[in-house]
Amino acid sequence: MLKNKFYIAISCLILSATNLAAQTLSLDNILSTIKTNNPQLKMYDADIQSMDAAAKGAKSWMPPQVETGFFMTPYNTKMWKADEMNPGMGNYMLGVTQMIPNASKLKADSNLMNAMSSVEKENKNYTINQLKALAKTNYYQWLVLNKKIKIANDNLSLLEYMIKSMEIRYQYNMDKLPTYYKAKSQYSALESMILMLQNNISQKRIMLNTLMARDKNTAFEIDEIYEIKDFNSAVSDTTSLSKNRSDVKAIEKTMEINQLKIAAEKTKLLPEFGIKYDHMFAFGTQPQQFSLMGMITIPMPWSSKMNKANINSFQIKNESLNYQKQMILNEATGMISGMTTELNALKKQYEVAQKSIIPALKKNYETAILAWQNNTGDLFPTLDAWEALNMAQIDALDKLQNILAAQVEIEKQLETK
Repeated sequence: MLKNKFYIAISCLILSATNLAAQTLSLDNILSTIKTNNPQLKMYDADIQSMDAAAKGAKSWMPPQVETGFFMTPYNTKMWKADEMNPGMGNYMLGVTQMIPNASKLKADSNLMNAMSSVEKENKNYTINQLKALAKTNYYQWLVLNKKIKIANDNLSLLEYMIKSMEIRYQYNMDKLPTYYKAKSQYSALESMILMLQNNISQKRIMLNTLMARDKNTAFEIDEIYEIKDFNSAVSDTTSLSKNRSDVKAIEKTMEINQLKIAAEKTKLLPEFGIKYDHMFAFGTQPQQFSLMGMITIPMPWSSKMNKANINSFQIKNESLNYQKQMILNEATGMISGMTTELNALKKQYEVAQKSIIPALKKNYETAILAWQNNTGDLFPTLDAWEALNMAQIDALDKLQNILAAQVEIEKQLETK
């Protein structure tokens, strides 16, 4: 009975390990995991929470100031006490002072503190867009590498068939040694290329695991689903980009914060009020006394120079940020237009390769190998035909990779959700 349980447990472990090794992730799965687990994004979340927490204390008052000590007390302690001629002199004072901040200043500070995290939120969205683009790039490169490996494995089978056939035909003087060795060298070159492609896939897997904040050696495969998109109708005017791009929104939020800083600086030019209460414990037979005074701070020209300088600085800074925004939008629209033109050209080239070049070269290869099999043709032109077909297939996959890379770049510039 125990042995059966042991075998069942071992079987479950083997099955779970097999399922883990065969894990297949879609692009959406990868992007979702990055958004949830990436430590860089968690850093932004912590910063945003920190700023929001700090904003809760924006309307707090200054702490009261308590003071105590002797007030109008003679150095001669004998005079403190009352006698027949003197009721006593001196006081022991206990006082408290509380400044009452201007309501406009509290509101301006609160608005500023509550807006501080808005920039970090847009910076987080910008980072998400960059990480998504990096993940898509590695995903599509992996996808194309898988296709190249499949073509290479198919070609290995073809070359293996040719080599075995040549070994048999050579015994009957039906083939030549140079052709045989050429086929062998191409077979070895293909094996070397497959090893290189597999190593590149390992690098892509490590990169995607890193972006997902997982163990770098976690084994998984991709589902190899992709879509060639049409961006001819994509709106790339500056108004639309301003609404979509997080880096532009971050600049706009920074400009808004600078305006709130200007408003906060202006409130510092307003008067503030305070109240001061002192109680005197009189010595001797003197009556107890108090003082109650109101206070007001009056901004003067020599005390407001820094505030006016700060206001001017924030206004100039907003001019700089506005130019930066225009620069980003101008570069983005130019890049989108250029990449869209390049993408359309690549799509046409890829279509020509798939519909015309590769079918023609495939027919050429099939004709050559059929002639060789029927002893009406030589293997050397057959190998040349195979090599031309192989190069055309690899070239088409390179074009596909360039198409997908251009798509990723355009989506990054448009910041599509």
